[in-house]
Amino acid sequence: MSNATITMRGNEGTVTVADLGWKFIRWGLSLFILGFLIGFVPILHYIVGGQAGNVEPLFLKNMTLWWGCPAVLAELTVKAGSLGMIAVGLCYVAAGREGASPTISAHERMAPALCAFGLIAHFVYAAVGYAAGVAIFGNFYFGATEPGKSLWIGGQGVCVAVYVFGLFYAVAGVRRAAAQRR
Repeated sequence: MSNATITMRGNEGTVTVADLGWKFIRWGLSLFILGFLIGFVPILHYIVGGQAGNVEPLFLKNMTLWWGCPAVLAELTVKAGSLGMIAVGLCYVAAGREGASPTISAHERMAPALCAFGLIAHFVYAAVGYAAGVAIFGNFYFGATEPGKSLWIGGQGVCVAVYVFGLFYAVAGVRRAAAQRR
């Protein structure tokens, strides 16, 4: 493993390529566990929904898109995003073992936090936004209330965009490290 360290301007600490990789891996594993736990929400939702039975016909026409539960989008986004973070982390660790020591930009250094924040915010917004949407728009998820769905999905899209920005910064760093390897 490379012992090279890069000093950041305006920051007293140092960071290695492997340190950055392990940060991605730790966050990714933690968020994957969160995604796994979110996966139990649809099960509970199906149980409660099966007992209540107040599903509108428009929802039933398009049930495959929504999978019948508002938590599925958050679950799949957090799981897929966390696996992406683990993959990026493994790339950084591999680059460090191969002796690459690229200059780590400030954007790249904050990439794990951006990715983690985007995924956590997505989950929180999905849950809180759903509860607020039900309070404001009524049965917006299962009904035909477009403003409620658009606002709810749009907010989640913003959270995913934060994750994607962090991922772009990280992938740029991995590409620089790979170019040093050649």
